[in-house]
Amino acid sequence: QAQLVESGGGLVEPGGSLTLTCTGLGVSLESYAVSWFLQAPGKEREGESCVNYRDTSSYHVDSVKSRFIVSKDNAKNTVYLRMSNLKSGDPAVYYCAAIQKVIYSKDFEAFDYAFWGQGTDVIVSS
Repeated sequence: QAQLVESGGGLVEPGGSLTLTCTGLGVSLESYAVSWFLQAPGKEREGESCVNYRDTSSYHVDSVKSRFIVSKDNAKNTVYLRMSNLKSGDPAVYYCAAIQKVIYSKDFEAFDYAFWGQGTDVIVSS
């Protein structure tokens, strides 16, 4: 059964950095755009960043545009989200999701994604 597996979450101090990974099992991410979402307790899930499968172009929402980098390694079937200058706030679960679609803008949140990971927890706190 195809699935996505996230890892790399944890506790980080405000201003710090963290790299999350999303690995495809039973699915080749080479044919999928992959997006990252976060969800804080009691809040709606929000899209953060995505990377295309064709030209690996990427998009970010404005709040993270200067701080997050999303990249893809097709040989490892893995997508990375490098988060820098993290801000303190509610703990959040980060999810990756895959879709066979070319993304053309930062409005990637509402698409019908084919696969979702189980999430990885990120806590930004001193």
